[in-house]
Amino acid sequence: MNISEVVKKTGIKASTLRYYEEIGLIKSLGRRGLQRYFSADVIDQLALIALAKCADFSLQEISTMFAANEKHVIDRNQLLNKAAHIDETIKRLTIMSNSLKHAAVCKAPSHLECPSFRRLMKAAITGRLTGNEQKTSHPEAALTKPRPD
Repeated sequence: MNISEVVKKTGIKASTLRYYEEIGLIKSLGRRGLQRYFSADVIDQLALIALAKCADFSLQEISTMFAANEKHVIDRNQLLNKAAHIDETIKRLTIMSNSLKHAAVCKAPSHLECPSFRRLMKAAITGRLTGNEQKTSHPEAALTKPRPD
């Protein structure tokens, strides 16, 4: 199928397809004139790339997954590591969401007087909310579930 057909079937821009080919994520069968042609299995390849991107794999990580073989056998440890990273992100975002909800209804006169909001601020400044923690004497104290005030 030509590049226009791949664009129609996937919604992926032609420029992205050309870039993916340039960095080795996909391969064309060749050209007829100026048109690139792809085998039908490029759709599955693009679906795998899209899925990996949804899981926050970088294009570099994706290219190493697919470079070793044409069968797309993905390292299961790499998947488990990414799942653990996603779980940690969910945990941090859940704590942040709960803390913000608490701060929105907190009875303290101002947000700066709310102990839960102050813990959230401390977690932010120490990098605990982004995963870029700075060394502190009590890192577990920086990020805890909000308590009722």
